Amino acid sequence: MLSAFLSAFRTPDLRNKLLFTVGIIAVYRLGATLPSPGVSYGNVQKCLDAIGTGGSTGVNLLNLFSGGALLQLSVFALGIMPYITASIILQLLTVVIPRLEQLRKEGQSGQAKITQYTRYLTLGLGVLQASAFVALARSGQLFNNQCDQFPIIPEGTGIPDWLTLSLLVMTMTAGTGVVMWLGELITDRGVGNGMSVLIFTSIAARLPSEGWNIKQSQGWAKFALVIALVLVVITAVTFIEQSQRRIPVQYAKRMIGRRMYGGTSTYIPLKVNQAGVIPVIFGSSLLYLPQLALDFFDPNDPGKTQTWIQNNLVDPTSPIYIAVYFLLIIFFTYFYVSITFNPTEVADNMKKYGGFVPGIRPGKPTADYLDFILSRITLPGALYLAIISILPNFFFIWLDKQQYLNFPFGGTAVLIMVGVGLETTKQIESQLMQRNYEGFLR
Repeated sequence: MLSAFLSAFRTPDLRNKLLFTVGIIAVYRLGATLPSPGVSYGNVQKCLDAIGTGGSTGVNLLNLFSGGALLQLSVFALGIMPYITASIILQLLTVVIPRLEQLRKEGQSGQAKITQYTRYLTLGLGVLQASAFVALARSGQLFNNQCDQFPIIPEGTGIPDWLTLSLLVMTMTAGTGVVMWLGELITDRGVGNGMSVLIFTSIAARLPSEGWNIKQSQGWAKFALVIALVLVVITAVTFIEQSQRRIPVQYAKRMIGRRMYGGTSTYIPLKVNQAGVIPVIFGSSLLYLPQLALDFFDPNDPGKTQTWIQNNLVDPTSPIYIAVYFLLIIFFTYFYVSITFNPTEVADNMKKYGGFVPGIRPGKPTADYLDFILSRITLPGALYLAIISILPNFFFIWLDKQQYLNFPFGGTAVLIMVGVGLETTKQIESQLMQRNYEGFLR
């Protein structure tokens, strides 16, 4: 593998792509640490030191995806999450709105139009999320009202409050637009998918500090055991992510003019994890709603409903929380796979070009066969996603649940990091293979 990386740097165009990607990552991390105007950087650091890594589960999850920029209200505080949310929404609306379905089938021009809609929606979501987080920071709820002595947005500076808050929202929204642009630059001129690389960078930036926190509070023994468990989880995730069911497809020979076409054999790769990390994001988003619902109650006079929600739907160590999270991921896995892979459409395309599955008649029998295989392979994929995602909850029980709510060594973080790492490695290897290098695997 090291020799392959050396070969990549010896190739001028590939070396330029790698260096360009590293440069964009450096700019992204600089923006993630640059404080927004109107935010007291000193008070933010004092507040973070005072509360450790406390906060709500949903906010800490978003803070993990932003590389720690969210709780600091930096220029890139929102990170790439508004773009991801907009992409998911557009992907789901494609199934519902015929116009979007038509654009998707138009090829490159239609995809460019959908990308344009995604950018507009990203900026709209950026305004909403920036306004929400600025309001939470101003009221102190961003840190669960534990930092009243360190005001994040100081008052009495001589500047009208509405102007300060408006400038904050505009800065964070503009930062979202810049992050989206940086990701597209990596996709066009660098290595790997830009948005995925930026998420990978954000999560990786949190690993050293969180690992050191575990060592400081739990000692070397638990730290070493955590690292060993993490390596086991990464190995299992890598194995499952590479697993697929290959459906053989044979194309009949056809005479077009004076040339013979077809007669080739290929396969349809159905991954065990066909849905990726999307079901985990959906499940996490829904479980964040009870946390938002608590804001409508009086924190000084908790009732039975508020206490039950806090103990069962907000506490990540609660058995009810873990069970609901587990079932939500399984449900969304089946839901997302059903809307992204259409067996009838695949069977019709195969029939149109003279393809067939050996032993299965073209048309509806092929669609039924693909649907049967997909339903069987989705179950282990859904269970895999659910089990990996609830692993951090057991870490919360084993360690200190108040200190490690944004534990970065399991669940969504590992799924994203392994998936992005594998995809980027495959892209580098494919470019090396084009230049007759041996690649990463010998």
